[in-house]
Formats: sequence, structure tokens, C-alpha cells
Amino acid sequence: MEINATDNAEKKTISFIEQTIIDDLAEGKNGGRIQTRFPPEPNGYLHIGHAKAICMDFGMAQKYNGICNLRFDDTNPTKEDTEYVDAIMEDIKWLGFDWANVYYASDYFPQLWDFAVRLIKEGKAYIDEQTSAQIAEQKGTPTQPGVNSPYRDRPIEENLALFEKMNSGEIEEGAMVLRAKIDMAHSNMHFRDPIIYRVVKTPHHRTGDTWKAYPMYDFAHGQSDFFEGVTHSLCTLEFVPHRPLYDYFVDELKEGKDLDDNRPRQYEFNKLNLNYTLMSKRNLLILVKEGLVNGWDDPRMPTLCGFRRRGYSPESIRSFVDKIGYTKFDALNDFALLESAVREDLNSRATRVSAVINPLKLVITNYPEGQSEALQAINNPERPEEGSHTIEFSRELWIERDDFMEDAPKSFYRLTPGREVRLKNAYIVLCTGCNKDADGNVTEVLCEYIPGTKTGEPEANRKVKSTLHWVSCNHCLKAEVRLYDRLWKVENPRDEVAAIREEKGCDALEAMKEAINTDSLKVLSECYVEKYLAEKKPLDYLQFQRIGYFNVDPDSTPEHMVFNRTVSLKDTWSKIKGK
Repeated sequence: MEINATDNAEKKTISFIEQTIIDDLAEGKNGGRIQTRFPPEPNGYLHIGHAKAICMDFGMAQKYNGICNLRFDDTNPTKEDTEYVDAIMEDIKWLGFDWANVYYASDYFPQLWDFAVRLIKEGKAYIDEQTSAQIAEQKGTPTQPGVNSPYRDRPIEENLALFEKMNSGEIEEGAMVLRAKIDMAHSNMHFRDPIIYRVVKTPHHRTGDTWKAYPMYDFAHGQSDFFEGVTHSLCTLEFVPHRPLYDYFVDELKEGKDLDDNRPRQYEFNKLNLNYTLMSKRNLLILVKEGLVNGWDDPRMPTLCGFRRRGYSPESIRSFVDKIGYTKFDALNDFALLESAVREDLNSRATRVSAVINPLKLVITNYPEGQSEALQAINNPERPEEGSHTIEFSRELWIERDDFMEDAPKSFYRLTPGREVRLKNAYIVLCTGCNKDADGNVTEVLCEYIPGTKTGEPEANRKVKSTLHWVSCNHCLKAEVRLYDRLWKVENPRDEVAAIREEKGCDALEAMKEAINTDSLKVLSECYVEKYLAEKKPLDYLQFQRIGYFNVDPDSTPEHMVFNRTVSLKDTWSKIKGK
């Protein structure tokens, strides 16, 4: 068969997961259909790692005319809440996806219970009253077989009676569990009589006090896939050793039916790992509860709601996921690659505006007092169709303090006495000096504008080496600007926190406090922005010219505007890290 260059280019963009799906559809497995599911546990907010699974689960179903269901794995009521259910739904929709149906593992509690009862009746499950430590010890090691529980041969009727008591509330948590009777000498440790039910007396967020006995993940997950008709159960690599058990329970559930061409199949891909990021929901919950961050949507958090509040676009996150791809090997991705995807996307969608975050007054001494001009500023040079907006020019302007230096080296091309620069969208000005306070601090920069150099005028093409942004002192608004940086000082905070805990014998919270970057947020309260920004809504994408990409924070009000830095214009972190 002849394959042209276009075919090869297309082939390179297909992940091994996608190729597997293509092959399965071609072979007619599961009736030639694709059905996936995204199965989060509602015990926290989704993070950037979940975005990779969302893009795969929903993306593949969408691309190959299948369906993807949202299924909440709500089998642990001690950690779950409807708050998280609502947040997960919002995040999925923000990323640009939608589900065919919403299901819950708790929908299947009756079927799972019946399945467990059948296993007991068939002599394939038993009640164990040992402690969790005893059970773990008796499981052996990967090189040594386990030891049978003393309760393994308990009579079937006794097992059934005790299982009923586990769910009636008569049995205390931890007093007994239901285990599948498989093989305590199996080479796969997951087959050594795994626990499939335990007692939890915390009310469930959906079923209340109906259930006291709850299925374990390995028992509920595959069966839920089977009940729903899932064809491709896509998981991350840590579930590779779980796959045989997944298939085992599905085989037991089918009750002799031929599922060779109509069964859920589990496939695994690598997780999304980022440096300078901690993504365990357990640790993120500690950060939130202990006040080390300002909630789940703190822009320093790796949560999707945190990235949204910081100003990341859903398109940039999807682009990043596409760039890193799907493999069978875990890797640590550079945060700079994510930021690069954000810059690339925001460059095409962010409105260009003027803002001064470290202000210094500039006075144009030869410009008439009380006079102002309405100039036009292009909204986005990448999208001419978005037009322009008005910005006022006057005698007194705010500029960035870093844009002036009284005694400047030759390599400094911005304002210094005797040098000309262009004020963006306005005139070329010549710096004539500065005023200082009693301590010698510069309070004003003095300039003269050069007539005829405004855009469109005869001298507009006059050569200068620098263009500065500005806002008019009498036509601007005061604002608060929040500059966010990485939350952690170290490249691999998970290993660092673990190392600190081992070295000092402290808990996770104390270790986190030592590893966290205390300079991850700087709040600048004396900033000025052009009046046009009063029209902007929360989460609008902006580029503060020459400074970076920003957005309007939900805290912002017309009386107190607040902007978050999404990302700088250039990757400065990699340079700092390399020093």
C-alpha cells in the first residue's frame, strides 16, 4: 500500500490511544462504536492533570462520533460533596466539552450489592474480621506468596448474614470487610483476595443513610463501565497492574455471557506532571484549609478554576495537552511549555491596553496645560476586525519608573536626558531632565514633544530606538495589580515535601510551609490603567503593552479594579532558573 507524505504527517499526530481506538472500530469491536467516560471523584476541584484525561475522554468520543458520559466516582462519602460536583461540571464546560449523560457510581449501588451477594453465594467472597494491618501483612510481597485469612473458609450463610449487618449499621467501621476470594499466591498483588466492600457510616451526599457498606474503587469502576456500555475505559499508568483485576470482575459479572466483542477495555496513558507544581488533591486541600492559598481558585493553584481566574484560556490548555501528547512513559513537563502555549493563544485573543504598574510622572513642558487629544489605539493587531478604542493624551502622563534613568549606560535606550523616544500611539518626546525630592528621588521626568511626529503626521517616521507606553494622569483609573509567580521554590515539590517530612519528622503542612515560595504573590496598589478598561468584564483577556498578559479578576469592581498577571510577555523564569 502506498502512503503519501500527507498520510505520514497525519500518522505522527495520532497517539497510541487514538490508534488503538481506530483499530478497534475497524475490527468491529463493541459493534463498531466508541463510548468513553470521565470518572472523577467529587472530593476536590479538578486540576491541570485532569485536563489531559478530559481532552482524551471527550475528545476521542467527539472525533469518532461516539459519546462520553460524566460519571462521578462517589464511593467514599467521607470526602465527597456536592460543591465539588458543581465545580467539576463547570470546569469541563469551560474547557469546551459536554457530556452525553451524567451518572454516579452510587446509581449502581444496588447492582453492585447484588453482584457481591452472588459472589458470596458462589464461594468467591468472604467476610474478614482482621485489622487492615493484619490483612496487609498477610498479603506477602511481590516475591513471597500471601497467607490465607483465618476467615477465608467461613460458611456462606455466615458471610451473607455478616454482609447484611455491615450495611444495617450493626458493624463499626474497620471491624470487618468483604474480600473477593481469588488467589493469595497470585503474582499480581491485586489478586490476593482484594477488599471489595468496607463499612462507612458517614452520610452520602446523594443516598444519605441508605448505605453503610460501600464498594471499593476496583470493584465499582469496571462494573460501572459495564453497566453503562463503556467501550474504552481510559486511565493513567498507575492502573496498569489493576487492569487484570478489572477484567476479572467484568468476566465474573457477565454470568457466562460472551463478551469477547462487547465489553469495556481498559487502556492506560501517562499522567500530566508539571515541575514547580503539586497536584495531589489531598495536598491541595491542605493548602486551602490551612490558608496557604486563597481558596481553590487562587491563581497560584494548579486547579482549572485557578488557571481560569489567572487568565488562562481553555484553548491554551487544550493546545498544551496536544503538544505534550500521550505516551506509555511518565515524564515531568516544564511549566514554561504551558506558559508558552498560553502566550501563543493570548497573543491572538487579548485586547491591547495601556497600564502603568510602577508609576513615575512625565511632564511635557511644551504641551499646553488643560489640553488633551483623543488618539486611537488598535485593540489587537492580530485581529484587525476588532477595531480600535480611544485613549487620551495630555501634558502630564504616567510612565513606568524603569523607563527612566538619569545616568544611563549606552545600552539603555529608554528615557534619559538628551534622548528621544516615541510615546506609543502619540508623539516623539525629548527628555530634558527631571525633578527630585529632598532625598534625591526622582519625582518627575521632564520632556518636550516634537510637533509633527504623531502617527500619520509628516515626521511620524523619525527614527528612535525605543517606544514607551503611558497613560494620561487626568484620564486614567487607579487599579490594583496582582503579580503571580510559582507557588513552590523547588522544581519537584512532591519529592521535596516528602524529604523534609522524613528529615524533620514533621507533618505535611509544616513541610509545605518550608517548600512554598513566599514571594509567589505581589500586590501593587498604586497602578494606573486607561479608562477604557472600566468597560471590561471579569476574566476578559488583556495585554498590558510591554508588561504581560493580564485579566480582570472577579474581585474587581468599578470603584476598585483588580487585574491578575496571567503570564509575562517573555519566558524570564527559565533564565532565572538557569543561573
